[in-house]
Amino acid sequence: MQAIRIHEFGGPEVMRLEELPDLQPGPGQVAVQLKAVGVNPVDTYIRAGMYPAPPLPFTPGFDGAGEVAAVGPGVKRVAEGQKVYLAGSLSGAYAQQALCEEAHVHPLPLGISFAQGASLGVPYGIAYRALFQRAKALAGETVLIHGASGGVGTAAIQLARAAGLTVIGTGGTPRGRELVSQQGAHQVLDHHAPAYLEEVLKLTTQGRGVEIILEMLANVNLGKDLKVLAPKGRVVVIGSRGTVEIDPRDTMSRDAAILGTSLFNATPQEYAGVHAALAAGLENGTLRPVIGRELPLADAPRAHQQVLEPGAYGKIILRP
Repeated sequence: MQAIRIHEFGGPEVMRLEELPDLQPGPGQVAVQLKAVGVNPVDTYIRAGMYPAPPLPFTPGFDGAGEVAAVGPGVKRVAEGQKVYLAGSLSGAYAQQALCEEAHVHPLPLGISFAQGASLGVPYGIAYRALFQRAKALAGETVLIHGASGGVGTAAIQLARAAGLTVIGTGGTPRGRELVSQQGAHQVLDHHAPAYLEEVLKLTTQGRGVEIILEMLANVNLGKDLKVLAPKGRVVVIGSRGTVEIDPRDTMSRDAAILGTSLFNATPQEYAGVHAALAAGLENGTLRPVIGRELPLADAPRAHQQVLEPGAYGKIILRP
């Protein structure tokens, strides 16, 4: 099989397409023949050596979708030939095949494409965890989603709307803002506009602020976020590319909370809850991943450049 391999940490150019033996599942394991692979910003941080990584050399990636090629002894939840998506992999997902623990392989509902299935694991998983497991979002609350046109942002819009929240989404380009509106945001703002946070306050009842903020770029926005929170509001930090200075009094005056989140910290029970909720949303039509662009597997270096560029639009998919 073909797979992207990383032999040293560095820029996108360290990823190379290589030939490897086909994978054979052991007890409790599943081998998946991948048809689509999801590209996430976290993949780039791991490639660069900024986050914990497997021993070198390794194949990057967590998300994908395809057909079960083989199952190991004791596997009961999926069968050979079944269409599935994966959220986590023992061997890495940037490849024609992936080896997974049984718990990380999930049936792909009818009507969901392989590309959409490959968009689920990290983006929808972190959006659900941020909204409901960390922020404890409730119907009737208002959520501000920064960078709502990307993979996590569009997932968060869909999840929040389905749960009865009022959604304010931001986008950096006219095309992105149009997508945010199409996905169901009640209000859409340009986060490059100088006074857009003042508009956030105007959109809330008596200017009280928003109950929840999902923050994709905390090193830029966190200090300003705190000033538009409602009393007892919560900021959930999903992404950050550096340090930031805040005024703690902005949290004190509101009894506000800053919450970090990571899928890697989810307990097995929380993980199962995420994917039970995603399965329900896929089946009832409230969740529909948006595909921004598709590239050949060999173009993984280009995908890593594009996933960090401004003006995010849907999900980037690799085709093995």
